[in-house]
Amino acid sequence: MQETSEIFKKVRRIEIKTRALSQQIFAGQYHSAFKGRGMAFSEVRQYNYGDDVRFIDWNVTARFNTPYVKVFEEEREMTVMLLIDVSGSNLFGTQKQLKSELITEIAAVLSFSAIYNNDKVGVIFFSDCVEKFIPPAKGKSHILRIIRELLTYQPSEKQTNISEALRFMTNICKRKSTTFVISDFIANDYEQALKIAANRHDIVVLNTIDPGELTLPNIGIVEMVDPETGAKVWADTASKKVRNAYGQWWKNLNENNLNIFRRAGVDHVQLFTDRDYVPTLLELFRSRS
Repeated sequence: MQETSEIFKKVRRIEIKTRALSQQIFAGQYHSAFKGRGMAFSEVRQYNYGDDVRFIDWNVTARFNTPYVKVFEEEREMTVMLLIDVSGSNLFGTQKQLKSELITEIAAVLSFSAIYNNDKVGVIFFSDCVEKFIPPAKGKSHILRIIRELLTYQPSEKQTNISEALRFMTNICKRKSTTFVISDFIANDYEQALKIAANRHDIVVLNTIDPGELTLPNIGIVEMVDPETGAKVWADTASKKVRNAYGQWWKNLNENNLNIFRRAGVDHVQLFTDRDYVPTLLELFRSRS
């Protein structure tokens, strides 16, 4: 019972914080940054000089013996998909929070922003397989379910396969969706799947990073464990050569990811566990408006 109570408190804390952010900060920016599926018929009105003749409604024109045109409005409702990395590498954090905790907050903010815009929200949890699929729906209760799952879900696998999640999403989403891929992108061989998904959907990459990943601290000989494979290795962090080799590995990984995002033509930002994510997300939204 205590465990359920603690989960409820965590859900409530995240709800209060992220709903406030969505209402006060993100609502307007989100609305203008993410467009609907296209144009939907709204009404007819009398023809005005300069109107496109292709939109003349000939039935109404014949009935009233004067030209009328169809008026279209942007169809605002859309489907938002959250592809959330639940692999082992996200259970890491050296300062303010774990990467998984940052991911939970960001997913909650995006979810509340979406429902304020009357959009549906669906979620795919993935490791090296699709762990869980929550079909798109609307409403506060649906968003709270998503938050509970983010807080409590225990993945069956620990490794990462971003391509599998992207392929699953493209198979189940027949209409164009706005898809946020939230991951640390410590993964390989996902470029082709990202390009294919980006051709059909509006893909936005949110790359989570912990500052402790950027460099290897000088703390002597330590045992290092890969959180995804369980592989262990002893490393002499006092060695400048070892620290430089690690720094170069991280630099190469980061540059490779950024190049993949650019080649796929997707919007992308980096979000750090020790920094406020609000300015970065707002800048992303503004750049799309």
